[in-house]
Amino acid sequence: MEIQHFEKNNKGLFYIREDGKRLAEMTYSRASESLIIIDHTDVSETLKGKGAGLQMVMEAVKYAREHQQKILPLCPFAKSVFDKKPEIHDILFH
Repeated sequence: MEIQHFEKNNKGLFYIREDGKRLAEMTYSRASESLIIIDHTDVSETLKGKGAGLQMVMEAVKYAREHQQKILPLCPFAKSVFDKKPEIHDILFH
């Protein structure tokens, strides 16, 4: 699974596309230069149980680290990933 990223006008998403169809996406809003807010995650039935959501969250973590940003996970799924993985708390916005 290849995670792709798109951002425009302070809105962005990490997504998985196969055969021209978007099968999973995690959307965010840019609150400031240093803060992104993950607000929604959606995974198609095709990818359920294959770790697609986790991979998108981890890609957002990688992106945030590379750009010295913090993440506020308002999406319940993204928040659950942060709750389970203390090793990514360095980019968690408190």
